[in-house]
Amino acid sequence: MNESTRQDLGLLFLRISGALFLLWVHGLPKLLNYNEQLKLIEDPFHLGATITLLLAIFAEVLCPLLIIAGVLVRLACLPILAVLLIALWVVHPEWTLFEGQFGWLLLIIFTTLLISGPGRLVLGQRFS
Repeated sequence: MNESTRQDLGLLFLRISGALFLLWVHGLPKLLNYNEQLKLIEDPFHLGATITLLLAIFAEVLCPLLIIAGVLVRLACLPILAVLLIALWVVHPEWTLFEGQFGWLLLIIFTTLLISGPGRLVLGQRFS
């Protein structure tokens, strides 16, 4: 296996594992428990619980699915990074590194994908 193929496999693994973690831990619970989440979601910019939750679902459900498929990966990373930064710096500024470690690790993963792009192993090469 040549170096280029190994890099593409590494990016594929990073895309799928990072996106699945975000989707499973944050996105799907928000989507599947929508009404309950409306009562719980923080609204730091006073957009209203509905808009804030819909934006979070967009970033934590739709964007990870695009990243897994390798479609518009760099663009799909932007809402995820925005939600993560808002969560870490605005909603939970009191968190220690230990308390926010999952968010920081996701931030590292999706920033890496923003910089590197998806690699060649994507469903739609034209839209990657």
